[in-house]
Amino acid sequence: MNPTRFPLTREIAVLVLIYLYVPVIVLIAYSFNANRTATVWTHASFDWYVRIVENPSIRAAAANSIVLAIAAATAATILALMAALATRRSFFGRGASETILNMPLILPEIVVAVATLLLFVSLGIKLGLGAMVLAHTAFCIPFAYLPIRARLQGIAGTYEEAAQDLYANRFRTFRRVTMPLLWPGVMAGFTLAFVTSLDDFLTSFFLAGPGTTTLPVYIFSAIRAGITPEINAISAVMLIVSVLLVSLSFFLGRLRR
Repeated sequence: MNPTRFPLTREIAVLVLIYLYVPVIVLIAYSFNANRTATVWTHASFDWYVRIVENPSIRAAAANSIVLAIAAATAATILALMAALATRRSFFGRGASETILNMPLILPEIVVAVATLLLFVSLGIKLGLGAMVLAHTAFCIPFAYLPIRARLQGIAGTYEEAAQDLYANRFRTFRRVTMPLLWPGVMAGFTLAFVTSLDDFLTSFFLAGPGTTTLPVYIFSAIRAGITPEINAISAVMLIVSVLLVSLSFFLGRLRR
């Protein structure tokens, strides 16, 4: 882009980045505030991080979030892998199938959450961890599908043809040739689905049952009593974990071998 043709482009970009990330930096900084009041700085301290580790409610919410994210990401990755393999070749309705797969990325999450709640209630499905796994799996599929589909498009069909010329059947070709080449995309899709499930609030809020509170739901409930450095510490940990996992997904998707 020519800066002389579009003046102030860099300056506007810097302002946008500042607007987006300065609040996050402030949140992380105040998570080390020793004062109980979140907006009054006294001195640095790690006490709030120690407290969230010692808090049994936070530990239970974190365990629920991790179990839910692992289960949903695993199921979503398996389904996304099968969908990517099915849509690899042209067939009637392929475009419509891919649109349906990516629909959760387009629809407002509040609409999906309310619709899922009404569906589960009408079917008599008990709200709780099981219902949350089903719902999270559904909206995590496109997040796992896109990296796998992109990786699959970069794999030349000559590898599979060579394996079949050497008398390998389809299953053996998939296990020994396709899957090793596809593995970085699968891991990238799993990581992205895991982060999406871990950070989800709306669906978890509507479908959570007794004893199945997740970290985002816990944070929302705690904020009603006021923002404290403890909430900042939980948010900072979730933010750092999410950034690390998204970065891992990015690098896994770029692996060549």
